[in-house]
Amino acid sequence: MDSVPDIVDAVLIFLAFLSVLIWTVAITKFFVFYRNTGRDRHFLRLFSQIKHIDELPAIISSTQGRLSRVCQAGFAEISSLQEMNTVFMPEDRQQILLHALRQQAHIEQTRMENGLSILASVGSTAPFIGLFGTVWGIMNALKAISASGSASLDIVAGPIGEALIATAVGIATAVPAVLAYNYFLRKVRLSVATMDNFASAFQLLVLKSGGQFEEVNRANSSDSGIH
Repeated sequence: MDSVPDIVDAVLIFLAFLSVLIWTVAITKFFVFYRNTGRDRHFLRLFSQIKHIDELPAIISSTQGRLSRVCQAGFAEISSLQEMNTVFMPEDRQQILLHALRQQAHIEQTRMENGLSILASVGSTAPFIGLFGTVWGIMNALKAISASGSASLDIVAGPIGEALIATAVGIATAVPAVLAYNYFLRKVRLSVATMDNFASAFQLLVLKSGGQFEEVNRANSSDSGIH
């Protein structure tokens, strides 16, 4: 008989561990998103002020964040194209540049999604884990009633109350996990949209700069802050 309450206690301890885990993930990701959002806003302010592609190295070397890394990837691809002996059509250059920008944006998206699977998994499974504890608690109560031959409140109340606690803790663990997952998923989608818009703005800046990238190598070689 004692093993059943021990199982319910183990369920409660496991749910408590999951609760601590999801709050740790949620708080950590909140600060990471907050920091990167500030960095991206700062980068966009600087980027909106430049008129030519050769002004990018100074901005890249003085900024951090997701958009800065996407910009650096695009700038590096421009330099690589300029160093190649192959002659590309302007449309092909734009497609290659767009691919480099999107590839880095995908890397940034993957980084942002780290930890979201934990929130999703806990949010979907915690109620069932709590329900598992409830079932074991009810089983314990029924066995106690059968063994005693009495259905008095003293015999039933304890196991049933513990079983209901397991269900409540399971729900209390799942709700913040689901809310946090939906919140950060929306943040990821907004960030992806921002990176897509920046890719278009980057291509437009290249076109406004002549689209031939003549000055890129000179600007890149004169700025050692880009690696």
